Formats: sequence, C-alpha cells, structure tokens
Amino acid sequence: MLVAGAGVSGRSAAEALLAAGAEVAVTDGSADRLAALASLESQGAQLVPGLSTPPEGTDLVVTSPGWRPDAPLPAAAAAGGIEVIGEVELAWWLDQERPEGPATWLAVTGTNGKTTTVSMLESILRAAGADVVACGNVGLPVVDAVRAGHRVLAVELSSFQLHWQRALRPKAGAVLNLADDHLDWHGSLESYGEAKAKVFAGNDVAVFNADDEWSTRLVEAAGGRRASFTLGVPQDGQLGVDEDRLVDRAFGEGVELALLSEVRPAGPHNVANALAAAALARAHGVDPAAVAEGLRGFEPGAHRSVLIAEADGVSYVDDSKATNPHAADAALRAHDSVVWIAGGLLKGADVDELVRANAGRLATAVLIGRDRGEFSAALGRHAPDVPVHEVASGDDAGMLEAVRLAHGSARPGSVVLLAPAAASMDMFTDYAHRGRAFADAVRDVLSETPATTRGG
Repeated sequence: MLVAGAGVSGRSAAEALLAAGAEVAVTDGSADRLAALASLESQGAQLVPGLSTPPEGTDLVVTSPGWRPDAPLPAAAAAGGIEVIGEVELAWWLDQERPEGPATWLAVTGTNGKTTTVSMLESILRAAGADVVACGNVGLPVVDAVRAGHRVLAVELSSFQLHWQRALRPKAGAVLNLADDHLDWHGSLESYGEAKAKVFAGNDVAVFNADDEWSTRLVEAAGGRRASFTLGVPQDGQLGVDEDRLVDRAFGEGVELALLSEVRPAGPHNVANALAAAALARAHGVDPAAVAEGLRGFEPGAHRSVLIAEADGVSYVDDSKATNPHAADAALRAHDSVVWIAGGLLKGADVDELVRANAGRLATAVLIGRDRGEFSAALGRHAPDVPVHEVASGDDAGMLEAVRLAHGSARPGSVVLLAPAAASMDMFTDYAHRGRAFADAVRDVLSETPATTRGG
C-alpha cells in the first residue's frame, strides 16, 4: 500500500497500516518532509521521494487531502485501476473492524465555522458524559482518534477530505454554509458543493443551515431525517433563536437549550455554529441540560492554536503559547503548509532541530524579536529555499508588519502560524500580549483587503 503525502495525516495513515500488518511505502515531493518520518523505516515502511506512479504491486493509495485528483500520482493510480482513498476513509474502514463495534461519527463541514462548531460539539458531548474527541481537520487525525478507541467522534471535514470519501456514513452530518472557495482545486462551485454534500451520505439525521442557500440545496440529496438551524424563530423541524433563547423544535417541542448570552464567542456566526453543534448533539440523543452546560463551558483555548480568522483559503492561527522549540514543533506539525511567524528570546535554546524537522512544511518564514538571527541561520542551513523576511521593529507595530508580510506570502491552503519558539519579553509584556497583538494585526490586515472568501 502506498501513502501519498508525508504530512500529519500521512504519518497517521502509514502508522495505522503498519500496525495492521500491511506492506507500506510513503512518498512525498519533499525530501525533508519524508526525512521527518524516518522512524517509520524501523517499522518496515519504505520512504520513496517524488513518485509520480504507484510502485508495481500497489493495491491501495491513501492520499493526503491536499493532493488534487489530477495530480500525476493519484491520476496514474486511478488510470491503473488502483483504489485511491483519503485518511478519513481509511479511518472509517478501520473503525468498522473494531471488536467493540464502531464509534458514532458526527461530522461537520462548510466554508466557515467548522472548527468552532466541532469544538462546541465536543464540549456539549463531554458535558453529556460521552467519550468524545474532536478530530479530522482539527485536533487529531481521524485515524488516530479511531485507534485511541474513542466512542464518539466530532469530526471536522474539509472539502479536500470529503472529495476522497466513498464509504463514509456519519450518524449525523452538517453543512454549515458554502461560498466560493477552493475553486482552483475543485474546478467549480458545483463540484466544491458536491464534495461538501458527501457529509450527508447515509445520515440518520442531516443538519443544514436554513439561512444558507447552498446548504439548503445540498441537503436535497440526503436521505433520512432532516433538521435545520436558523437565526430566526424556529419552525417545526428547526433549531433557532426566540428572543434571548436558543430553542429546539426539531428534536423537541420548543425546548429551551441555552440563553443567547451563553454563546461564546459572541456574534451571529457563532450563534449559528452553536445551533449546528446543538443539532448534532440532539441527533445523538443529548438532553437539553447538557447542551446548555456544554455551551456555557466552551472556551476557545487562549493563544494555544486558536484559529483567529480564515480568508481566501488561508487560516490565521495564534499559538503564542509556543514559547520554546518543543512547543513550536507540536504547533508546526499540525499543518502541512505554513507561513511561520517566529522569533523572540531563545534563552539559550537551539532551533536547529526544530527547523530541520519541519523544513518541508515551511512555505515562508517571517522572523521577529531579538534572536531572529539564530532562526535565520538555522533556516539557511536546513531550509535554504524557504523565503525569509525579518522585522526589525518591536512591539505591536512590529507584529503588524510581520502579519502584513505573512499575509502577502500566504497562498490558499496554507496557514499563517504564530508559533514563536521563543519567549516574548523582548517585544511584549508576555505571550498573551503577543497573541493579542497578532490577533489584532490579523484583523487589521484582513480589513485592508478589498474582498475575502472564507476558507475551508
């Protein structure tokens, strides 16, 4: 079996296949990214750089989500009659074989709001006492969540991941919204929508946004029961807002779920996200009290891989808490293509191994802080082809300049990641101040952009 892509999901897929006793080869266009998987060789994996056709004898290709179907390797596999699937599909297959029975999958997709919705759903399910984990396009790869034995999976799915699905049948699935995005990958808005609509395959309950034209259109092909959410007063079959309350008229007769003031972060889009999460939880049988408790208890982690914004296919993530190379390594490994904002006070730490291990996922580096020269030197040694920008000024103005440079370098599918690998006191009061400065700068820079399309 061949794993195409040596990023986060590729590593997980390879490890799972090896554990199942399969003969596994892994390929990637980046030698550095492959080198980061060297530990798999001791488990029997072959690491083969730059394959454009599957090796003879390959009977399955597990592709990373970002690989387009017309890329040479998956196209050659399909032409040769070799099945091509994604890591999420592999997770589904493995889950069906669990001796204790498969987990319950509650899946979320959409152009915007996926991560918040899945995180809210996880909080609600935990309040209900479920053995749940958020996974997929957020948190753990789904293969890892399955192998860990969790009984309920709150799964965030991108259009790329859904494109490669065949057998996936979540108990409940939701499409939050749809707007022009990733058309260079999918070819058209219709094809993008077709990929998103796969989340409705085989549902007991299909959850859709009654206020969104495309979500409403895509659910038409879904079988089984349908439930919608709206920011208006809910009708029969809907969850919505009645004065200052979130109300369920889909799984109950006007049952109050929570107070509007209990939804955090505030804002209409997050109220919609909360309603979608509540609908999925109610589809799983969660009682109203647990919905309220879960929403009250939901807190986006401050400065710990917090999604600040998505625009034009680019995510902006604050991990200012990554104040040393070890923490920054974990932040970087969560993404496949990174515009990295790094630097500060290293306090004697060495960044050589951090840069070497993650060179394959770095698209651009924007360096800030007193010890930025040490980062620059390490990048020159281990990632000489990665463009590097240095910001000499300090304080919030320096962060604004850094974000402007990162924004100008980012491309659809990449992540602008603040993971400094260093302490903050040369430029800021503490890491929280640094994180707030990053978030403010992101909002300022995106407000300067004439038009943006929410990504995912």
